[in-house]
Amino acid sequence: MSTAIQYVLYVAVLVVAAIPLGRFMARIMDGGHTFLSPVLGPVERGFHRLIRIDPHEQMSWKRYLASVLAFSSLGLVTLIALQMLQAVLPGNPQHLPGVPWDLSFNTAVSFITNTNWQSYSGETTLSYLVQFMGLTVQNFVSAGTGIAVMFALIRGFRQEKERGLGSFWADLVRVVLYLLIPLNLVFGVCLAGGGVISNFQPAQKAELMEPVAVEPDADGGWDVIEGAQIEGDVVKLDGKVVDGARVVTEQFLPQGPAASQVAIKQSGTNGGGFFGTNSAHPYENPNAFTNIIEMTSLLLIPAACCFAFGIGVKNTKQGKAIFAAMLILLVLFTGIIAVSEHAGTPQLAAGGAVSIEMTDGQAGGNMEGKESRFGIASSSTWSAFTTAASNGSVNSMHDSYTPLGGFAQMLQIALGEVIFGGAGCGLYGMIGFAILTVFIAGLMVGRTPEFLGKKIEPSEMRWAVVLCLATPFAILVCSAIACMMPGVAGQLTNGGAHGFSELLYAFTSAGGNNGSSFAGMDCDVPWINVMLGLEMLFARFMPIAGTLAIAGSLAKKGRVAEGAGTLSTTNGMFVFLLVLVVLLIGALSFFPALALGPVAEFFQMIA
Repeated sequence: MSTAIQYVLYVAVLVVAAIPLGRFMARIMDGGHTFLSPVLGPVERGFHRLIRIDPHEQMSWKRYLASVLAFSSLGLVTLIALQMLQAVLPGNPQHLPGVPWDLSFNTAVSFITNTNWQSYSGETTLSYLVQFMGLTVQNFVSAGTGIAVMFALIRGFRQEKERGLGSFWADLVRVVLYLLIPLNLVFGVCLAGGGVISNFQPAQKAELMEPVAVEPDADGGWDVIEGAQIEGDVVKLDGKVVDGARVVTEQFLPQGPAASQVAIKQSGTNGGGFFGTNSAHPYENPNAFTNIIEMTSLLLIPAACCFAFGIGVKNTKQGKAIFAAMLILLVLFTGIIAVSEHAGTPQLAAGGAVSIEMTDGQAGGNMEGKESRFGIASSSTWSAFTTAASNGSVNSMHDSYTPLGGFAQMLQIALGEVIFGGAGCGLYGMIGFAILTVFIAGLMVGRTPEFLGKKIEPSEMRWAVVLCLATPFAILVCSAIACMMPGVAGQLTNGGAHGFSELLYAFTSAGGNNGSSFAGMDCDVPWINVMLGLEMLFARFMPIAGTLAIAGSLAKKGRVAEGAGTLSTTNGMFVFLLVLVVLLIGALSFFPALALGPVAEFFQMIA
């Protein structure tokens, strides 16, 4: 019972916080007066004058798109340069070398697309300067870009016989200044107060109370030698010297300004960890207090976008219907993960070697890869939230989840990150599915499809298909190419169905702009870095182009009065149809691939 209450509490906190934030976002979109206006208004106007922004400019959808692409290209070039030159730049107390070109490209693309895929470990690869002047800046502006595009779509539905969608530059400044900076100032202070580190000290070393013997593994890392005898610098096992073994007497303790970056990492649906193990690291997520803040914040803005959409299009019921569809899908997939992880696997219980029964002193279920500080409930909820959002942060290792747990994580990403999804992009992704739903429903009743008072015609349908299928296309094509590349098996930790799942998850994560991984595939090789980077670019900017094209087309149309035969898009039937269409497209697109990975692994497990 206590575990069930825990799951309900996480969802309830999210909903309660999202509603007022959605109202606040709607006021920001229209430049309305807020409680922050007396302080931030002069700053906003000064910034407009500094970079010559006309806040009243009405850009066409093509110009809005060109502005998005130009701004993202500038961020890409700047971030690549910062990484490659970090050895000669300040803010590098560890004296880390410059980042290779392929990894620099992959990381830069990852952060400008709001994916935050990481083929590196932050504490051993990037300087403090690159982390907070490069990555953190992109965490703010990439999230702001997604929300700005959502604002443009809302204006497309709201305006009648107009060609303009507002100014991208004004929207971006407003989102970052009024929403992201104040929100993350609060989150950052709370996290720092909760124990997340925040300093500019170089990494430190601490003497271990007992030395540890390790030996090299097949992946270039080190494995602890259990039961080893240590005699000075010599390691013996069963009386025999272990070749290549070494004795570790010190522990590496990374430092840095983590709290401020963890805050925007979560709330901006970025997910890139300051440290390699992300929010499973005690310096990023030390206790239950920081855990619930981080876990709630990763879905907070995407959930609030639903309510902001309803207010923006002057139909709050529509926003609630979209929210209901997303929430139903989230609860469904969270339930699959939770049941699978609490049940464990037959192998864990074989011979009674591992107790999977929950008791007062035993977590029960599948605790492999889970943090004992958080247990299965918090870990499962976090994994469901982070794969529903285009966040990708983790507080447990997804590679260690049961086959059905991994299946649910992968499918949530593969659906196009529309179950709340990223900041702004999850909402406009779901609107693509909503347009597809009203078109199908219109065909069923023999009426021209309409959505929010605008006729849905061939132009909108073509772009809606692009919006819905760009992600599946990118994932499946890139995964297929990767499977045919020579030597790919050598990059995987596992073989068979689970090895295929590791590969499929990596390309699903990149194509879904998620950034999480099974952490069982070594992706830091040039061809994988470049391929993942190109996939992330396509999967980010094709949907943005489709969204803006739809917005531009709708803005030029007049409003159609509702009639007796108009399909309601705010009732329970529409919510059901929308959920069905999302699942149907996901199943048709991905079932063959998933059948070779997690589904096959599940049947192998129970056979």
